[in-house]
Amino acid sequence: MTASLFVQGLINGLNQGAIYALIALGYTMVYGIIRMINFAHGDFIMIGAYTLFYTIPLMVDAGMPAWMAVIVAVAVCALVGVLVEILAYRPVRKAGPMSALITALAMSIFLENLAMVLFGAKPHNVQAIFSLPTITVGGVSLPLNVLLTIGIGVAMMLCMQLFVKKTKLGKAMRAVPQDKDASTLVGINVNKIITLTFAIGSGLAAVAALMYCSTYPRVTTDMGSMMGMKAFIAAVLGGIGIIPGAMIGGILVGLIEIFVKLFAPGWYEAVTYGTLIVILLVKPAGILGKNTGEKVKGREQSNE
Repeated sequence: MTASLFVQGLINGLNQGAIYALIALGYTMVYGIIRMINFAHGDFIMIGAYTLFYTIPLMVDAGMPAWMAVIVAVAVCALVGVLVEILAYRPVRKAGPMSALITALAMSIFLENLAMVLFGAKPHNVQAIFSLPTITVGGVSLPLNVLLTIGIGVAMMLCMQLFVKKTKLGKAMRAVPQDKDASTLVGINVNKIITLTFAIGSGLAAVAALMYCSTYPRVTTDMGSMMGMKAFIAAVLGGIGIIPGAMIGGILVGLIEIFVKLFAPGWYEAVTYGTLIVILLVKPAGILGKNTGEKVKGREQSNE
């Protein structure tokens, strides 16, 4: 592999990884609070992408930058996320993990089929979001659109980390999964925090849709299911429930996918899913996760 090809693959991998990382953040935030895998989360990207498809022309006709359509997309995705949590997930929250899992899968299928009814099965091409040139440095083509989306992804991930660590709401989000009863006693509205988590995670999916559509300007009703699965792998790889883990996992999955495409284009899907199997076998808790089960077992043995 030449140096220019490696750098090109690195840039494309970082771009793809930043998209996966933002989606993985939504998975890991919800799991971190209510220990539930929201398999419908990937479909929020599809909702954000269709929102961009319809609102970008309106923004351009009004004389505004096309990227401002993401504000509408974030609002729409956040609203859908809140409605899904209130109407579908909250009623089954205490029914057990299996009921929540089945509900999440059913909601994903429902959203995809609803989109097919509303928008049709035909793919749609999204109007250009950023109009930036491509520069060439040392034989490497650097699309400034791609560099911008990488910057957006990194900025959003850093902002989320600061929000969770430094703000009052972020601290409440970290307190709820530790002990819901104690959180209620100190004045934290658990339902409000869970709803806020869904809203933020869904809004991040809209930003990921902006990044995806600026690189691949094509929208389909099933785009969210495949991207959501890749992001889920990223969340597990980094350590699901851990925000920095979602970032690391997303970047790694993006890099693996792009570099495998360079060497063996027909194998990148198999390698991506194979990575999940290997991680589950070698380190089930993920790169940054801790195997709490072993600690609990050890304590029980010591007590005996």
